[in-house]
Amino acid sequence: CIGYFVPEYTKFSGDLSPSLGIKFSDVPNGLGALSVVPLAGWLQIIAFCGFIENTGFTFNQRKKIGWMLDASMTSEKAEPGNYGLGWIGAFN
Repeated sequence: CIGYFVPEYTKFSGDLSPSLGIKFSDVPNGLGALSVVPLAGWLQIIAFCGFIENTGFTFNQRKKIGWMLDASMTSEKAEPGNYGLGWIGAFN
């Protein structure tokens, strides 16, 4: 819900693509954005997501992440989803 309602009432100011004259306010919500955002913009988004996924959310070293693992696991004793933030995920 939030991913659809927030963009309906809040838009970034500025240009999405200055060379094509597309402003952020010109982009509709939902699937309508597919036809408005240029292909180069979608490729940048996909490349950035792939980079983040490939590096394990760190920029200085690769971490082994995969099935039943996440970037917070530093030893074999760690458990999936345990980010070391306490019993409600907010405290050490």
